[in-house]
Amino acid sequence: MNLVKLKVNAGNQKYSILVGKNILNKLKKFLIESSINSNQYLVVADKNVPKRLINKVINSLPKNSSIIHYFESNEKNKNQKSVDKITSLLLKKNFNRNDCLISVGGGITGDVSGFAASIYKRGLKFVNIPTTLLSQVDSSIGGKTAINTKYGKNLIGSFYQPSLVVSDINFLDSLPVREVICGYGEILKHALISNKQFFTFLKKNGLKILNLKSPFIEKAIYKSCLIKKKVVESDEKELGLRKILNFGHTFAHAYEATLKYSKKLNHGEAVILGIKTAAKFSLLNKVLNIKEFQLIENHLNNLDLPRNISKIFSIKDLNKILFFMKKDKKNNTNKINLILLKKIGSPIHKLQFNEKKINLFLRKELTK
Repeated sequence: MNLVKLKVNAGNQKYSILVGKNILNKLKKFLIESSINSNQYLVVADKNVPKRLINKVINSLPKNSSIIHYFESNEKNKNQKSVDKITSLLLKKNFNRNDCLISVGGGITGDVSGFAASIYKRGLKFVNIPTTLLSQVDSSIGGKTAINTKYGKNLIGSFYQPSLVVSDINFLDSLPVREVICGYGEILKHALISNKQFFTFLKKNGLKILNLKSPFIEKAIYKSCLIKKKVVESDEKELGLRKILNFGHTFAHAYEATLKYSKKLNHGEAVILGIKTAAKFSLLNKVLNIKEFQLIENHLNNLDLPRNISKIFSIKDLNKILFFMKKDKKNNTNKINLILLKKIGSPIHKLQFNEKKINLFLRKELTK
């Protein structure tokens, strides 16, 4: 699987997602094929990405056309101040709307860069080069951009589709194990909400994927992108079906915010905990049967993935978790919206629960 191309048709925006090994050196060709012929490129690069790979990006662009801005990627820097630094640089260098901002980094870098691109002169060209497993399978696809505030995660943002996504598998070799697990959380989510056959593939090959073995890692990325592409194409602005992509996330975002986005729990780990919590809540509310729940639970156990919120949180965190769940942007009443599972591959997205019910459920989970 050398180079795989997926075409996304989201509203008026059509763009390619390219997945493969050693494909960065063809970036110039990919830009031309995507009708990106800019005079200036601002490369926003995560400081943690190996310099040799950032240089590959720079060297693939037209000579003397690029400026580089290094970004300290973490949830605390996913804020308006970071966006202001990028837009100030674009203004200083007088970028026009045909010029291009290129993000080289994980989901946080992509979110901040994409949001800056969406608001600068009401939108300039945006290319996403995701460098983490999480961003390659999830956040780089679909056009969601956002920053955090003290009130919660991703509450200020826009829908802004990229002009191109280039996912080079080589970036993954430099990731620590926790970052790979982080990406696996979203791969697992995609399987659970869409495709039991894909879940069976993960059950059989999960360890190989976590160890980045070919061709298993490439297949997992491709299948995840395919699932998200189909959902995004049918509901770009998250008015209905796209909400299924938030399976586990209402819990997950609240867990992250409760810990103030500390390194104790990264996004993917929070998503895995959120998946387990949402699956358990589905079971206890007689939406999911015990056999299907045990398939999910056994998979988490077999790969030794995060699965018990009581190991990270205590009962004293309960009110904070509920506070952030109530602030979730998907809520439109005083109830809390949750995506639950009917069975593996069949989510339900039109469910609302009162705070008291979730309080009682979490109280039991936190005191185990």
